[in-house]
Parts: sequence; structure tokens; C-alpha cells
Amino acid sequence: MKTRITELFGIEHPIILSGMSWISGPRMVAAVSNAGGLGILATGPLNADLTRQAIREIRLLTKKPFGANASLLFPGAAENAKVLLEEKVPVINFALGKGDWLVKAAHEYGGKVVATVVNAHHAKRAQDYGADAVIATGHEAAAHGEAVTSFVLIPSLVDLLEIPVIAAGGVADGRGLAAALALGAEGVAMGTRFMTTKESPLHAHYKKLSIEKGMMDTLYSTRFDGLGCRVLKTDAAERALRRGLDLSAAFFNSREIAAQLRMPFLKLFVGVLASGWKSARQLAFLANAFKAFRVATEEGDSERGLLPVGQSTGLIHDEPTVKEVIDRIVAEAVQVRTRLDVAI
Repeated sequence: MKTRITELFGIEHPIILSGMSWISGPRMVAAVSNAGGLGILATGPLNADLTRQAIREIRLLTKKPFGANASLLFPGAAENAKVLLEEKVPVINFALGKGDWLVKAAHEYGGKVVATVVNAHHAKRAQDYGADAVIATGHEAAAHGEAVTSFVLIPSLVDLLEIPVIAAGGVADGRGLAAALALGAEGVAMGTRFMTTKESPLHAHYKKLSIEKGMMDTLYSTRFDGLGCRVLKTDAAERALRRGLDLSAAFFNSREIAAQLRMPFLKLFVGVLASGWKSARQLAFLANAFKAFRVATEEGDSERGLLPVGQSTGLIHDEPTVKEVIDRIVAEAVQVRTRLDVAI
């Protein structure tokens, strides 16, 4: 199955692993790339040294193309992004910030850069400063989609842009891939489907929940991490929705983040205060969310943890290997295309 995305990245199938913090690590990235897709390393929870170590581990596990992401709003993201450039990562995916400097530097060594966007304004801006493609995140997606669903967002961006569009949100099987291609996308990025696979480090408790829960079992709000964010519906998620921002918890959680990123806490704290109330409030939300996301993913704690998942959790009924997922999706998409050719 060839598209502009497979040609651009040098991959076999137009299927991408979304960069999910604490999940899209070296083993997951390599599994997706080895199966013919494009794995993307999540650098959000990593400091610069751990990012470099993860990239080098991926290169020991696969000789296929891979990518890594940088969420530019997060503390330490710029330092991680510089490591991606130094290590000449083949595909860099950025979000939540202006990545023109990333595009320029990556293109100097032949790398490709993909911007994750949620609306036309951000998509057009990414194209204008040279991004090679965009990942368009619909409302159905885990974590940070906005108000427009994939079925509308994808064709609107395809009409607007000249660079390829990759669909994210609502895709978990071959029907979703076929639909995305029919809407004009050149590929799909999946997180929720991949997090419930054999290679995924997601805690077994949440893998079980992701299979049991339906498409109505998610919550979307700005009260989880300060951005529009979709998570699995649990008692902890409903409490977080009612509570909103807990500033005292944010103070202690930010100390943990500073230690994790090997950043002096005083430097982080002063920088947050100096950024102004709006930015400080956002970073406080993120501090609490990072802690909640980590304890869900690593510890399986559904009393304190929050797990970003998309509505496509209602389409997940098993825990296959990554290769089985990709092979199945490609075969289903081909069957759909054949059926439509006959019907038309």
C-alpha cells in the first residue's frame, strides 16, 4: 500500500505509532518500524541524556526508519529536540509550539519534520515554514484533539494544504485506514490501538480496561492537563474533572518532574513564575497530569492515575502483537477497497 507518506518516510505501510509518553519507548518504536510502519519515540518524560540513550537503543533494535517527538510546551522539550537533531533522527514530530527552527535544522541533514495540528491555522503555518507533513488530530483522539472530528478535519486540511495529511483520531482497524485514505489522508497515526498490544509497556490493568470499555467510556475536558484532553473514564478521571487544578499538588509534582528532567527545581519554579499567570497555570496543570499519566501507565493505578485514550477504545477487543495489528489493518483496508471497487 503506497502513499505519499510511505514514499516520504521510506516505509512499507502508511501506519504511524503516535508518540505516547511512557508507552512509545524504544521497544514499541522498533516493533512498529520492523512491521513496516513508522514508530515515533515519545520524549516528553525524558531528559536529554535519556533521549539520546533511547535513540541509540532504537537503532540497535531496528534498521528501519523511525521518528521521535517533541512537545515544545513541556519543560525540557527544546533540549530533547536538540538531541534529536544531533542524532539525526530520520523523522521529527513536534507539537504545541513553533517548530520552524526544527524544520530548518532537520532538513540540513535530510531529515523529515511532521507537525501535529488540530486546526487549519496551525496546519497552514506549519506548511509555510517548511514542514513535510502534518498529523491532523480529530476530536475523537486520545489526549489533545479539539472540537472538530476527524471526518471533517481531514478533508478540510487536505483541501487547504499541499503537503501530506496524516489522520489521527478514531482509527483502530482497516476500515479506519480505508476511510482516512478516502478522505484524502496519506496515512494514519494510532495510539489507542497500539497501546493494547503485546509489546506495549502499558500496565496490564489498563490493557484490560481498554478492552472492556466502550466508545462512550472516555471524558474530554480542559480540567485534566489544561488543554482539551481525552482520557479513559474512571472514578479518578471523574474526580479530576470535578476538582480541576490543584495548585498544592502541582508544587510537589513539579519537584518530581524537575528531578526526572535533571533540572534544578528552583530554576524551574522561578521560570514558571516569571512566565506569567496564564503560562504558570498551564504548567501547573501539566505537572499534575504528568504524575497522573505516569502512575496509570506504569503502575496501573486507577485510583490516582489518568490514561489518555481515544474513543476508538470501543473498537479494541484483543491484545495482539504490533505486527499482527499492522498486518490485520492493511489486509482489512485492502478488502474494503476491493469491496468498494466492486460496489461502484
